[in-house]
Amino acid sequence: MTRFIAIVCGLLLALPTLAAPAVAPVEGTDYVIIDDGQPYAALRGKVEVVEVFGYWCPHCAEFEPSLSAWSRKQPADVRFTPVPAVFTAGDVLARAYFAAEQFGLLRNVHEAIFQAIHADGTLPRDPTVDEMATWFAQHGVDAVRAKSTMMSPAVEAKLAYARAFALRSGVEGTPTLVINGRYRITARTHEEGLQTASALIQSLRAKRPLPPHS
Repeated sequence: MTRFIAIVCGLLLALPTLAAPAVAPVEGTDYVIIDDGQPYAALRGKVEVVEVFGYWCPHCAEFEPSLSAWSRKQPADVRFTPVPAVFTAGDVLARAYFAAEQFGLLRNVHEAIFQAIHADGTLPRDPTVDEMATWFAQHGVDAVRAKSTMMSPAVEAKLAYARAFALRSGVEGTPTLVINGRYRITARTHEEGLQTASALIQSLRAKRPLPPHS
């Protein structure tokens, strides 16, 4: 009986914490509004969450597991899009991201590239195009094709577009979350960043007009 009472008391003590409303994010502290901000892609009824990241970035590698788990829990009308940071012209790892996307392999190799750089040491943080092509070959893509795709005009255009998005969004470091091209999250920790993102998503979804009655 004593153990039962202790368990019940423990649950009662926990209730205020569980029921406490989430603190609303504060503009200027948790996020900033981007003047004339534009989404990365047409929203088409979605809420867009962009992560500007770098495979070379240790903070992005640290953030990846919790971000991936968080993104999988989002409702169907929330679109999560990683966008590689292009802070230097011709960034090879950004090229690798867009090449993998073109091959239809992004889901398979995205976390593997982080793993290769930050855990296994099988890729340097600044690989050459040839080193990256060799890595792709170990993951089922012909090295010649991988190199050709990474250097293709299509990938060049995507690099330029990603760089333009980051610049107009005021991104200065990685990882950075941007909601609808309008809100740049500036939280102090990864966990706070995801909490702010969730609150902004909830607010945006609540303001969305209801579909017309059939």
